[in-house]
Amino acid sequence: MRSDYLSGDTLQSIYFGGGTPSLLTEKELSAIFNQIYKTFSIEEDAEVTLEANPDDLTPEKVQILKNSPVNRLSIGIQSFFEEDLKAWNRAHTAAEAIACIQRVQDAGFENLTADLIYGATTTPDEHWVENIQRLIDFKIPHLSCYALTVEERTALGHFVRKGRVEAPKDEHAARQFEILMKMMAEHGYDHYEISNFAKSGYYAVHNSSYWKGSHYLGIGPGAHSFNGDSRSWNIANNPKYIKAIRQGKQSGIQLYETEYLTLEQKYNEYILTGLRTIWGCSLEHIRSIKPEFEAHFIQKVQPFVEKNWMQEQAKTFTLTQKGKLLADYISAELFLL
Repeated sequence: MRSDYLSGDTLQSIYFGGGTPSLLTEKELSAIFNQIYKTFSIEEDAEVTLEANPDDLTPEKVQILKNSPVNRLSIGIQSFFEEDLKAWNRAHTAAEAIACIQRVQDAGFENLTADLIYGATTTPDEHWVENIQRLIDFKIPHLSCYALTVEERTALGHFVRKGRVEAPKDEHAARQFEILMKMMAEHGYDHYEISNFAKSGYYAVHNSSYWKGSHYLGIGPGAHSFNGDSRSWNIANNPKYIKAIRQGKQSGIQLYETEYLTLEQKYNEYILTGLRTIWGCSLEHIRSIKPEFEAHFIQKVQPFVEKNWMQEQAKTFTLTQKGKLLADYISAELFLL
């Protein structure tokens, strides 16, 4: 139904994520891959990533994935300490986290990324250092690390409201982020995006595409798509999504909504995504959106350069180490309102 959205572009990446795609059976995975390869042109060395929880990566599941087109696994480790995992209501144990990494590496998966969470009151600095060191010792080539946030209508949000878990503190998260940046640099990882670190040759193709403004198509309930001029998002309700596909227009349900971006929105999105990366924001690209935006950016960015929060090279601006701690604030100050 959406096969013409990407205008016949050859796909560089396929990503199974959001939700828990590791629950898919071999038959279900095969059916989806067959349809993708039948419908689209895929690069021979395309990155094919699947997100997985450690407890889902059983020996049987790992073998199924190894026999499929999946060539990269994103594993939600989060922490190697039980007190963290219990506080965050995670299903796996620390032992399962260790075992699953060994299992997938033994099966021949080399292109791996693992998620870690920092800034929790249950995670003292020494535990945070050990979490990072474990993944370094496992030779995991890519890490995604996120500060703990408390979302409404989640188990963690409920625990915080009830006083069972202490709310995270900004200064604790900032200190652990600085520890993270230092350790990653010392062990040869590039800090190529605020939350992402990789060895050379292991930058995430899929995620990099988002930050560079590439076009993508999202399939499934709640999935987003972007083609440069507009973005669309599928209905997030599972039963309604299924009904809309099965019955088409007869269902009376709109499968997705579309928003056409103004020039101001294109500029703001470029600032938001570009500033998070080592590629930064270039005056040339800003000028290509609208020439007048260049003067706005130059005026707004100057105080951050003077404070050494941002740096400029060849008319491209990136965040400094200090600036990375303030990325959201800096982006907001550079926006067109």
